[in-house]
This record gives sequence, structure tokens and C-alpha cells, in this order.
Amino acid sequence: MKLYIVAGEVSGDLHAANLMKAIYEQQAEISFKGVGGDKMIAQGLDCTVHIRELNVMGLTEVLKNIFRVRRILQQVKHDILSSKPDAIVLVDYPGFNIQLARFARKHKIKSIYYISPKVWAWHSSRAKTLRDNVDYMLSILPFETAFYKKYHYDAHYIGNPVVDAITSHSLDRAVVEKLIKADKPVIALLPGSRHQEIVQCLPEMIRVSKAFPDYHFVIAGLESTLQQIQTINTEHLEVLCNKTYELLSVSRAAFVTSGTATLETALFKVPQVCCYKTSALTYIAAKQLIRIPYISLVNLIADKLIIKELIQHKFTEKNLMQELVLLVNNGTYREEMLNNYDELIQILGGPGASQRAAVAILGFLKSSSC
Repeated sequence: MKLYIVAGEVSGDLHAANLMKAIYEQQAEISFKGVGGDKMIAQGLDCTVHIRELNVMGLTEVLKNIFRVRRILQQVKHDILSSKPDAIVLVDYPGFNIQLARFARKHKIKSIYYISPKVWAWHSSRAKTLRDNVDYMLSILPFETAFYKKYHYDAHYIGNPVVDAITSHSLDRAVVEKLIKADKPVIALLPGSRHQEIVQCLPEMIRVSKAFPDYHFVIAGLESTLQQIQTINTEHLEVLCNKTYELLSVSRAAFVTSGTATLETALFKVPQVCCYKTSALTYIAAKQLIRIPYISLVNLIADKLIIKELIQHKFTEKNLMQELVLLVNNGTYREEMLNNYDELIQILGGPGASQRAAVAILGFLKSSSC
């Protein structure tokens, strides 16, 4: 069996790699080709396009790169046709993957969507596009099944793969011990994985560190972001590359750019503030389109305000400092957040999402081929 799998960003690479591993465990005679990153390649992906070529976000940034992304999209479409897969597996990354779903339907290729696009956040009419073009939808957020039912479409909730990623991760004890020996409480700075996020969010986070000399501020980086972080990090704070979980395991509090990292931070039970800033044009456009009360996954899944969200003009050094004082010193504030984290963990359920997704996908392919 041949599957063509497409992930377009760092978190998608991680979850797609875990899915590939789980599918291999169920059925060894299978091959993967497509778009992904180093983790998917390590699981045997025949990589057509690396995610570093697609890692753009925001209206301004997408417009700057529109011709390059279009060229890659055409390249991937051509590769799908020449590969003749049994199905394509699309992992999040909606701007790119929804177009591939349409393409697959046109060419009578089965399509499976793993990690449903967040169409409930904005432009919810895209749910109809997904219903009409995606053969099998797998959801990782519990409220999405009810959302899709309004459009007469079945989405299958299989749990959240972030739980799997954390429970299966073996901490690097040497890194953990080094952080503990710093003899100062650790504050984690998670600036995101995209160029725009780091440029917009990290400088403000770093400035706060000067007002808290009794704390050890550490930046979580990736190989793909390390050079950029080092350019911005004029205070020469410690940077840990590909050791985010090790950092969170010992952190007293965290500044986290909105995204999957807010959920990861909550699962490590680290009090946090969610940060986000983008270009003025992107923000204005988003304000007109987005119809959800929160931007962090933590608050969205819980359907209430658990962590503070500092967005755009509210994301300032002063507001960050005020929030950090509460996070590290206010016992009641911390305890309430941690109790809410426990409720969140109950909502998400236990590990096994990748395995359940693998069983569901193979079951669907078997039934649809009969």
C-alpha cells in the first residue's frame, strides 16, 4: 500500500511521524511519500518537499511568498499523480491541504484528513468544502465533532496526539540536571517555530528578563530557528535547541507564543501566559474573520479562560511583567491555573491518539476498497 502524506509545519511533522510509526506497527507493508520534515523522514518518508520551504504564516507573509507556495503546490500535485497512491493523508496546514483535497477528489483519489483544520475559528463555510472533498476526517479536539455535525459531516475524534508526544518522550536527564543546577527558578520562553512569530514575539519576552535577575530565563529553539534566535537574543540568554520538553519539565512559569505549545505547556503543568503578535495587516484581517472567544488551545478546549492571552497591542513588556509576577508569586493564581489544567487533561483523555488514528485510517482504507 502506498500513502502520500502532507504536513507543512513543525508540529505537523511530529504528529505525522508518530502516525506513520503507528501505521507501520499495524501494517508493515506500506510506503510513505510526500511533504514533511526531519521526523517524518526518520520514519521512512520519501520526501518530495521539506517543510522548511513552506513555513510561512500570516496574510502579509503569505502574500510575500505566494508564487513560491503556488509553485510547490503544483509540484506536489504532479507528484501525487505520478506516484499513484492508494490515498493521500493531509495533516493540518489547511491553506495548502484543502487545495490538495479538492485536487484528490477531482482525480478520484481517496483523501484522509488527520488533525482537522480549525475552520471553526474563521471562515467556517470551509466545513462544506471539507465535507464535499475529504473522504475521512479525523479530529483531535473534542468539540469539533459537534461543529461538523452542523454541516452534516462526520468527524471522528481520536484523542490528542500532543498527549502521545509527551508521554512517549524520554527526557534528556543531562539537560534537566543542568537546568536544575542553575540555582534559579527557570522561566521558559517559547517564541514559536515560524520566522514571523519569533521576530514579533521574542524581543518583548527577552526584555522582561532584565527586570527579574533572580530568575533563569531560557529560550526554547529549534535547529531551523536557532540562527534567528541568536540574532535577536542580545541579552545572551541560554538557548536550548530541540529540548523544549526538558525545559518545560523544570520551569516555574512560561511565556508561550500561541499554538500547540500552549497545550504542551499545560500538560507539563507549567503556569503560562499566551502571547501573540503579527503584522498590522494580518491582525486587521483576522479581527474581521475570526469568531472565537480565545486564541490559545488551552482556553478553547476548556471553553473558559484558564491562561491570560496577551494579543497584539496588549502584548507589551509592562503587561508581561505584571503577569509574570502573578505566575511566580501568587499562590492562589497558580493553584487555580494548575487545577484547571487537571480538568483540561481529563477532557483530552489519555494517550493513544496516534494508534487510534492508525487503526481508523487502515480500517477506512480496507472498507473503502471492498
